[in-house]
Amino acid sequence: MNSFKNLFTGKFAVPRFFIIIILLALILPVQLMAFPRRDRSSNEVVIWTYSSFISRWGPGPEVARIFEEQTGIKVTFVEHRDAGSILARLLQEGSRANADIVLGLDQNMMYRALDSGLLEAYRPIGAEHILPELVLDPQWRLIPFDYSYFAINYDAQRLTNPPRSLEDLTQPRFANSLVLLDPRTSSPGLGFFGWVKHVYGDAWLDYWERLQPSILTISESWSTGYALYTRGEAPLVLSYTTSPAYHLENEDTDRYRALIFAEGHPLQIEAAGLLRSAPNWENARAFLDFMISPAFQELIPLNNWMYPVIDLPLPASFTANPKSDRPLMPTPATEAELNQWASLMQRLGR
Repeated sequence: MNSFKNLFTGKFAVPRFFIIIILLALILPVQLMAFPRRDRSSNEVVIWTYSSFISRWGPGPEVARIFEEQTGIKVTFVEHRDAGSILARLLQEGSRANADIVLGLDQNMMYRALDSGLLEAYRPIGAEHILPELVLDPQWRLIPFDYSYFAINYDAQRLTNPPRSLEDLTQPRFANSLVLLDPRTSSPGLGFFGWVKHVYGDAWLDYWERLQPSILTISESWSTGYALYTRGEAPLVLSYTTSPAYHLENEDTDRYRALIFAEGHPLQIEAAGLLRSAPNWENARAFLDFMISPAFQELIPLNNWMYPVIDLPLPASFTANPKSDRPLMPTPATEAELNQWASLMQRLGR
């Protein structure tokens, strides 16, 4: 303490001005590391999202066009296979992630994303119009943009007596008939995992073992799995209660239908988050404001085949979507449980 005081007094005292300069030189680099530089002059926002969102039939291309037209800001989407891939890469790269927004995480991935400390709180303009039951995080580190319910879909031309419950899926008559999705890479796959665990409790591993003969394959992503289903590879697939609207709207057919099970159906709420390390900070916040606006939300039903998070009229084709009177919100899976599942699948030859 005395030696520090001597810097300001005595024969060889250092002028206070130079001391301040030295201290700033030591402190500023630390501050710059903790709070990345925001490029306010940038004309871009970089968004990590899943492949179906930015496909030619998804909402991404039109979202980018309208946002750029309204704001002059270019949207650059970075494609990931599914939401699980987004989260895995985010956790791996941390503050080095070259993105402003992650779009597509859901409530099953929420706690791992929030616990990482990588997401910044931001309450977007228009947040008061979001349906209250869909708000995931009171701090607004994850902002809902659509929702639906997981369901088993079936091909009515191939099945005249489809399953009516999770337990029915294990019947021998459904051998090699079901396409499921990997819970480690796919958000619907993780939703189905939680659904099983919610219904069967401690016996969830036993259910998976009994279900195994019914499974044709376990795909890495929804897009891959649903393509197998519509190509006729299997008459049953994990998807959404909102999937039938797509076929009615675009193909004028009710051949592909969603089943309502007695156990109820898990809700999926998809959300976007602003990264704390976002280089295009202001542009990212402008996009999140836009995400809650009618201009974005009106694109959701007929492009992402989900429900909007604000109150809007729905297309006529959405009358094809069945509804369950038992919405479920299962407890998110733990890493240990997913490892148990993976070990079982390996033992069963999956």
